[in-house]
Amino acid sequence: MQFAKRLEFLQVNVFADMDRAKAKAIAAGQDLIDLSLGSSDLPAQPHVIEAIAQSLSDTSTHGYLLFHGTQAFRKAAANWYTQRFGISVDPETEVLTLIGSQEGTAHLPLAILNPGDFALLLDPGYPSHAGGVYLANGQIYPMPLRAENSFLPVFEEIPAPILAQSRMMVLSYPHNPTAVIAPLSFFQAAVAFCQQHNLVLVHDFPYVDLVFDNAVAPSILQADPDKSVSIEFFTLSKSYNMGGFRIGYAIGNAHLIKALRQVKAAVDFNQYRGILNGAIAAFTGPQTGVKAAVATFHQRRDAFINALHRIGWQVTTPEATMYVWAKLPEPWAKDSIKFCTHLVETTGVAASPGAGFGKSGEGYIRFALVHDPAVLETAVNRIALVLNSI
Repeated sequence: MQFAKRLEFLQVNVFADMDRAKAKAIAAGQDLIDLSLGSSDLPAQPHVIEAIAQSLSDTSTHGYLLFHGTQAFRKAAANWYTQRFGISVDPETEVLTLIGSQEGTAHLPLAILNPGDFALLLDPGYPSHAGGVYLANGQIYPMPLRAENSFLPVFEEIPAPILAQSRMMVLSYPHNPTAVIAPLSFFQAAVAFCQQHNLVLVHDFPYVDLVFDNAVAPSILQADPDKSVSIEFFTLSKSYNMGGFRIGYAIGNAHLIKALRQVKAAVDFNQYRGILNGAIAAFTGPQTGVKAAVATFHQRRDAFINALHRIGWQVTTPEATMYVWAKLPEPWAKDSIKFCTHLVETTGVAASPGAGFGKSGEGYIRFALVHDPAVLETAVNRIALVLNSI
């Protein structure tokens, strides 16, 4: 039996390796505190659940859901976006329902890239961005993110021969894993760069609400209000704690939306209409749950950072997301996988190695703040045992 060569690029998965390390730790009797996965532990709001529950008894929701059946959701999403960012959106041509933003970022390269074309991706960055490019038989040029550049890519460093073969650039701020926010001026420069070089500009935007200390996360379309080259992906997984419901949407350039819709039509219809009804309730109902989630992660961030500082690990306080991006101390600074494996096997605390997010992520690890402060402080106390054993 033979398989497609494109699968070769998908075989190496650091997170699968970490899953095996976690299983080994549990088998050895460790009490696992899993800070490796960015899946919110908070519940969806009652009015969202109620909208989904009421849909179950409506037999008209039980069949296939085609594009026109998603109109109510697309209108709610467009209205939410316009109210939030002040940019008008046509729900018929500029919005597409998705099964989470990951579906969009994975499928869009199939509509943009021909075999051998380059995509410019953040390094470190979210792994599914690379997966979509590989499935499209494209090539990846990683744009290194360095602390001295505020974890923003430097477009002038992209070699001219690579740029000539590039068709798309993928950004994502607030950023996973570094947890930084990009200013609007950066997005304006990115739009101008992509316009100049005829690139599609993709912005993955799952952490639009998870910002702290009065910070603001701009939309890429604020820098490209005419939607000349840009498409943006949203998800209700983070703001509304609906990760398991798999609901998101794309918004932006009508030609890009149409192209992504063509790919999607060949792969699936849409999810259950009741889930869309829950998402509409999330967009149009009270936003107190969003504010409560932000407050919860803010509290967890402060508790975790303060605890790390108490044990002598001086990490930068993140301004957004549900993550802490921690630079590893010596002698672990060049082997994040080894550190994370050792940490979980000896203490039961699981984190994500920076190398899993790209070459430039080496020397860091990512903690996900998906437990209450008391549990996070317990995790830090265990981490101290490893650091003190150096």
